Amino acid sequence: MANIWPRILVGAVTILVAVGYKNYRDLSAPGKRPDLDNQEYWGPTLKEPYRENKAILPFDISVKPEVIEDLISQLNRPLKAQAPLEGVGFKYGFNANELAKVVKYWRDTYLAKWSDREQYLKKLDHYQTEIQGLKIHFIHAKPKQVKGQKPKKVLPLLLMHGWPGTVREFYDFIPLLTTPSDKSDYVFEVIAPSLPGYGWSQGSSKTGFGVAQVAVVMRNLMLRVGFDKFLVQGGDWGSLIGSNVASLFPENVLGYHSNMCGNNSPMGQLRLLLASFFPSWYVDSQYADFYKGLGHLFGTILEEMGYAHIQASKPDTIGNALIDNPTGLASYILEKFSTWTNTEFRLLPDGGLTKKFTYDQLLDNVMIYYVTNSITTSMRLYSESMVASQFALAVDSVPIQAKAGCARFAHEITHVPDSVLANKFPNLVHSSHHRDGGHFPAFELPQQLYDDFVSFVQKANFSS
Repeated sequence: MANIWPRILVGAVTILVAVGYKNYRDLSAPGKRPDLDNQEYWGPTLKEPYRENKAILPFDISVKPEVIEDLISQLNRPLKAQAPLEGVGFKYGFNANELAKVVKYWRDTYLAKWSDREQYLKKLDHYQTEIQGLKIHFIHAKPKQVKGQKPKKVLPLLLMHGWPGTVREFYDFIPLLTTPSDKSDYVFEVIAPSLPGYGWSQGSSKTGFGVAQVAVVMRNLMLRVGFDKFLVQGGDWGSLIGSNVASLFPENVLGYHSNMCGNNSPMGQLRLLLASFFPSWYVDSQYADFYKGLGHLFGTILEEMGYAHIQASKPDTIGNALIDNPTGLASYILEKFSTWTNTEFRLLPDGGLTKKFTYDQLLDNVMIYYVTNSITTSMRLYSESMVASQFALAVDSVPIQAKAGCARFAHEITHVPDSVLANKFPNLVHSSHHRDGGHFPAFELPQQLYDDFVSFVQKANFSS
């Protein structure tokens, strides 16, 4: 009898290894593209059959004077915010003392020169077209060529923002992309849309309009303006939507570059968990300080992700609280431009807001949300991505076949190492780590992001 136990043990180990191998193989197997309706209608219910208006028209972003007058009236109301606790800086959220300064500047200085700010926002060419029942706004910036020099190769680029950003983030980045440079053999023709429900783009009237569905609209926008092959660049939601565009439409995407690369596939999440426990297995030692482990990740989720939970569960509740409440809107949005630019700024009484940005830059972004009344519809993307999670999970397991580049800026809330990205990005040709910058590099460090992007494009060599 005693001789049976070694055989049983060997058999049990063999079964465990076989099961483990099968589960690993299942986890690592590339997913199949989900069957999405590329023409699905997302507008309000119609009495007649839908006929899409395919015209591309110039779009006037002018704000009615009475809107500005009403805003001034609202900002003239006494600020009744509670005094902050002593020494808390921005750790409890937007400090009321700093908020009073922002409101005063907004009312007395910024709005006094609103006509100049409005002209600044108009300096790029704005357009609107209808895609799947939604009126989609976008900036179309065409490349320049220098007389007397050999023309640069032109590559179309879909450039996407996230929350709580807008196309305003790109106003210093786009001119770098469209102007020939010695750093690149290429120049770029940029399409920068306001995401559906953000700024001047109409939000969905129906549930289920998640990341994958937005990706379909963005791809159809590029086809509408005449580009069936293009690059994608984005951060935050722009990264996730861009990843979906690249996964769902490999026939259209030449390359993908992001300043917030991630891998939400089952294998990616398993590797991320293992990397937290055994970082030396997954992380290059020279960049070990970028990857702070599971404790940091959980701490960040607890401290910084409360907004995401309420926006994923009750977006209309917080949205209603911010409608016709410019002070609350500024507080809610600008707090992210403090903490997400550098979490250490939470320790400062002014949140470090003007260390990287000016009040004018920040208020331009807030104004786009305010004058378009889009804060609620922008936040619904969180909840709708949960409603449509079955599509997101399916797309997450589909590898991006296009050449890819990932840039990491030091003060981004979390980073994902190349080894964790491997099954999602099998053609990762560019990976970088920057010792400065946070969540909004196009806004904060446009030249550095441009240099990283063109470095990726040069390595990818799209002319071959």
